[in-house]
Amino acid sequence: MIPVKEISELLDMASAKVPQLAGRLIAQIYSREAGTNMGQAVGSLYRELVEAGVPQEDALSMAKEYLLSINEMIKSFGGNMKTTQDSGEDDVG
Repeated sequence: MIPVKEISELLDMASAKVPQLAGRLIAQIYSREAGTNMGQAVGSLYRELVEAGVPQEDALSMAKEYLLSINEMIKSFGGNMKTTQDSGEDDVG
């Protein structure tokens, strides 16, 4: 027999906890420290490319693409959280 009651309780608990956890994750992603780390990562990528002989213009383009891809990933995840927050389903704070 399928434990419907237990599954329902588990889903209720998850629906309450997941938005809070995701909200905390988003807060960390947009923190000052995260921004500093992202800048350092992009700068390191650029330097490594240039040191490896990649022309500066190409290295700059690659570093920009790297940063844009990170930002798109964050926006994608953050956009899903914003939809949840806007619907009033749960307080993420």
